[in-house]
Amino acid sequence: MEKKINAFIQEGHQFERVLLSKAEALEIFKDNPFKLHIISNKIPEDGVISAYKCGSFIDLCKGPHLPSVSFLKAFKILSVAQASWQGEENLKKEVDRVYGISFPSKAELNEFVEWQKKIASSDHRHIAIQQNLFFFHPASPAAGFFYPAGAKIYNKLIEMIRKQYWIRGYQEVISPCLYNKSMWDISGHSNSFNKNMFEIKVEDQDFSLKPMNCPAHCLIFGSKLHSYRDFPLRYADFGVLHRNEVSGSLQGLIRLRKFQQDDSHIFCRVDQVMDEVMEVLSFMKYVYDLFGLDYKVILATKPDNALGDEKLWDKAEQSLKEALEKFGKPFELAPGEGAFYGPKIEVHLRDIRKRYFQCGTIQLDFVLPERFDLKYRVSGEEESKSNFERPVMIHKAILGSIERFFALLIEGCQGKWPFWLSPKQIKVIPVNERAIDYAEKVYLRLKLVWESVDS
Repeated sequence: MEKKINAFIQEGHQFERVLLSKAEALEIFKDNPFKLHIISNKIPEDGVISAYKCGSFIDLCKGPHLPSVSFLKAFKILSVAQASWQGEENLKKEVDRVYGISFPSKAELNEFVEWQKKIASSDHRHIAIQQNLFFFHPASPAAGFFYPAGAKIYNKLIEMIRKQYWIRGYQEVISPCLYNKSMWDISGHSNSFNKNMFEIKVEDQDFSLKPMNCPAHCLIFGSKLHSYRDFPLRYADFGVLHRNEVSGSLQGLIRLRKFQQDDSHIFCRVDQVMDEVMEVLSFMKYVYDLFGLDYKVILATKPDNALGDEKLWDKAEQSLKEALEKFGKPFELAPGEGAFYGPKIEVHLRDIRKRYFQCGTIQLDFVLPERFDLKYRVSGEEESKSNFERPVMIHKAILGSIERFFALLIEGCQGKWPFWLSPKQIKVIPVNERAIDYAEKVYLRLKLVWESVDS
């Protein structure tokens, strides 16, 4: 395949953009069921479709492209893997996905290849095998099985966040995993997130496993009447989450179908928003500095499927922008990448391959309190409409997916764990059989000392 591609590059073909009508596209791709599925289901009858020609080859693509293949001075295929095509029932099949890369010079390609060899042994899945941290099994695809050593590190990360929760005034709650569809209708997830949810029939009713905790925390907040004096109210939850990710996107612990988050939601008054967002940013900095992690900050704004009032969106975006400017770390803008219920600050951690993965998030939400009819008493004893206002909801995670954070940490530490996080901190080794009884006494003594220190 590489030989054919390199020969094609030598021919110097130009990339040419072509705009097609739906009818023209259906005719050109009539022998390709996958392209026909995309054209038939995603393009309106009067729509215009972007495609690119290169020599005799044509494919659907928004572009842009280089002017010519002659710009590709060095090319290499990295891997070939199978991925699931998620189309109509008769198109649900495995397809081959080819990963390749090109560089402006052979020297740059050779440098990249050597670097890839060096980091191959740094992959978190490779280190996990060496240290007996976790494994995967087809009985439960895209869900990690953690050995005792991995579970110790996993739980230590949770304990670290839990201790900070206590210091910073968070209250931990526990919420169910399974919810009736009616709740997801209220929250808006039935329309906006449905394809990523696992649906279950229970006595002819539709239920779903929760992909996030926010609607559950709205139910907790709404279960009793609150006063303005109660705020800020910070709920934290380490509940198990499930998302129906397509198999082609799965990658070790980086992207899973079952995971946990250090998830929390802050309910506060409008006048408290800035202080709360600044506190969360400070919390994030403390944790990332603790591990010496490199990260970048992104402000994601209103998406096309946004719910709620335009003015509230503008207000939320402006609040987050002001908080980031006050925080002082440079940030990027991601127009249209916010959640459907509010804009968000995304924190992306850099892995050993210099790729960025989102972990932390701060999302400002005026929509879910409205949809769940959340309110608090402003003043007075009488329950009149004028005495109640809506709280603002701040969605927050710092580690994000604990599994993803674990993966980045494995690669960052290269398996050389900080002492407090290491699954093996001390060993008692008897020099001979006569010392076994004494060694056991030493072990028990050390265990008691450690338990008293840990508590």
